[in-house]
Amino acid sequence: VIWMTSGQQLGPMSANLAYAVSKAALAGATASVAADLADAGILLNTINPGPVNTGYLDDAPEELLTAFPTGRPGEPDDPARLIAWLVSDDGRWVVGQVLNTEGGFQR
Repeated sequence: VIWMTSGQQLGPMSANLAYAVSKAALAGATASVAADLADAGILLNTINPGPVNTGYLDDAPEELLTAFPTGRPGEPDDPARLIAWLVSDDGRWVVGQVLNTEGGFQR
């Protein structure tokens, strides 16, 4: 099982408080829920993909782009590659983790 969060524990999102609280709750519950599910052979991790351009960042301001060491936000296949690895046999030892895959994004 993969939960998706948005990195609220890494910086403020005061303009979106309800969203921030709901996503932060997933990160906070990950270890406990993962421990409960592991007995049934179900592995749970949570991913924070960081800013991923699904179209809304096509015209991103330069100051946002400079927050990435690579000069670009994520593309949908960036977090997808991590998720594919996690759900493969290669990721079988990763359990109950909150993984930040933000391309070095600096708030």
